[in-house]
Amino acid sequence: MSAYQLVFAPWVPWWALAALAGVCLLLVGWAAFQRARGVSLRLALMALLLAALANPVLHRELREPLDDTVVLAVDRSASQSLGERGAQTDTAVAVMRERLAALPGIELRELVVDDDPRDGTALFGRLREGMAEIDRARLAAVVTVTDGQVHDVPPEERWAELGAPFHVLLTGRPDETDRLLTVDAAPSFGMVGEPQALTVRVDEVPDGTATAPVPVTLAQDGRTVAQTSVVPGDPVAIPFTLDKAGTTVLEVRAAERPGELTALNNAATLFVSGVRDRLRVLLVSGQPYPGLRVWRNLLKADPAVDLVHFTILRPPEKQDGTPIRELALIAFPSRELFEVKLDEFDLIIFDRYSRRGLLPAIYLENVARYVENGGALLEAAGPEFAEPGSLYRTPLARVLPGRPSGQVFDRGFTPTLTDLGNRHPVTSGLQREAGGAAWGRWFRQIDAETSGGEVLMTGVADRPLLVLQRVGEGRVAQLLSDHAWLWARGFEGGGPQSLLLRRLVHWLMREPELEEEQLTARPAGDGLLIERRSLSDAPVEATLIAPSGAEQRISLTPGEDGRATLRVAVTEDGLYRVTDGLHTAYAAPRPISTVELADMRATAERLGPLAEATGGAVRWLAEGGVPEFRRTAPGRVAAGRGWLGLRANGAFEVKGVLETPLLPPWLALSLLLGTAAAMWWREGRA
Repeated sequence: MSAYQLVFAPWVPWWALAALAGVCLLLVGWAAFQRARGVSLRLALMALLLAALANPVLHRELREPLDDTVVLAVDRSASQSLGERGAQTDTAVAVMRERLAALPGIELRELVVDDDPRDGTALFGRLREGMAEIDRARLAAVVTVTDGQVHDVPPEERWAELGAPFHVLLTGRPDETDRLLTVDAAPSFGMVGEPQALTVRVDEVPDGTATAPVPVTLAQDGRTVAQTSVVPGDPVAIPFTLDKAGTTVLEVRAAERPGELTALNNAATLFVSGVRDRLRVLLVSGQPYPGLRVWRNLLKADPAVDLVHFTILRPPEKQDGTPIRELALIAFPSRELFEVKLDEFDLIIFDRYSRRGLLPAIYLENVARYVENGGALLEAAGPEFAEPGSLYRTPLARVLPGRPSGQVFDRGFTPTLTDLGNRHPVTSGLQREAGGAAWGRWFRQIDAETSGGEVLMTGVADRPLLVLQRVGEGRVAQLLSDHAWLWARGFEGGGPQSLLLRRLVHWLMREPELEEEQLTARPAGDGLLIERRSLSDAPVEATLIAPSGAEQRISLTPGEDGRATLRVAVTEDGLYRVTDGLHTAYAAPRPISTVELADMRATAERLGPLAEATGGAVRWLAEGGVPEFRRTAPGRVAAGRGWLGLRANGAFEVKGVLETPLLPPWLALSLLLGTAAAMWWREGRA
């Protein structure tokens, strides 16, 4: 393939050549005006002189034709797996590969388009990435195989940037119908025990294809709690009540419609956090000491806690016969607190309290019964616990895990986590949370014997320091030292005092995140992250149940911290259930984005205007299969009945250049001398 071009390489500047041409014209014109002989030969001589000075050259390019590029964008988003769309896509891609390979001068570039969990099918974002290195001058066409549900169509003013015909081959069928359930309003959290509601709407697409009420079911943590009927297009509020603190999984599902495209968008899953309304804590402080305000500051810092705090300021050795009721600044409402309203408290704390005649044994019996019936008790012991006035010498003895030996260690020691403490959620990771720094020492520990309960921390000579125990339906914690406040003051670097006490209080009040035996699941990337926390190190066998009912056995092996995690890939959209026989967890991964689920019908409405504006066309594979491909000249129609056009750009690469002077010096000189001689002979005859 060659191309020829006439170019000039003048021996003198163009302005000098132009001036010389002007002078020559004046001379020839004057000779013609005087009717001199040989005017034509003079004109020829001057023309030859000007041509020789202009130096004409024949420029020949040796060109190699370049293939035109066809970009094939294949939509592999989740909606493309519905019905026969996947098979239609595979067939269309195979046919196009074969036909384009048979066309000379065509290079095929394939791009795969996946759906984004947030943005849906980003076809044009993928095209921009894939076409960044393609020479647009060689672009013959862009062909996409898709269902038409593309969520990043550029604005109309940018359509011309494509620079080539845009052809669309649609999978699916143009007459598809579907049912869609949408949650218009739902709480992200709610008070435990108080009525809540979520608002849902059911739509039939296309509009008006069905008008009968649709049965809708609400499931809470896998069990059905409400059933109602919803008229398509009308929002309906469905009531529910949270029955626990922590995360509750709600799944609302509309009945399937006969003949609808998919049931994937008939359901929605929500996670609602349950919170308790104003936790009530009763704090009774005994002997004043530097850490008196530790518990108060901790509990008052939580706006969800209602704290009732009483402090006994008069030490027991000051006995002067004054009645107790006259010593208090206000009358101590012992009967109201420990008999009438005792069950209204979520936690009772005795901080260095001992028997002083303020609380009769019957009231402490009420506290013990309160714990056995599901209440929570925390005792922060001081030296009084080892003395005759100890709380252990009251009816509380049957719920306290530690029995005082009568000995008090008054020497420095560093609190240490036991093996169980490293696994228990109350103390697990305390060293890591503290940045790995060494903890400061404490200087007093009350010795106690434990016949039950769980020892999480030890002190002097590995004696129990922090003990937890479940009693009946309730929970008890015992901290056998009154020097935790040293950590708060930063003594010798301090320690995680606030974190430890906060976790301790939350465990007593049954916060779900601090349960010793727990199974959780949550979406993570393209799958589920399953976590099993246990105080045992034995492997746990569990079952993963998919929305379709398919079951998968999984094994979870706890690590040193009592946690076992496993990532499992999932492909279905909906509510997954994980159970180990004792615990059940729910999670709802979204392999299909919410944007994609909004409308999953095949459509030409999104890409049709763009295809028309660029000279392309839209074809349904279900109606005519894969069209033929033809080469078309730029500016010509690029689509017709049964065929799609590929623009022939005529791009080439120059491999070499040949230059041939048309008036080489020897030829120019010969012609000039010959013409001058002819002119002399012609004028000499006169």
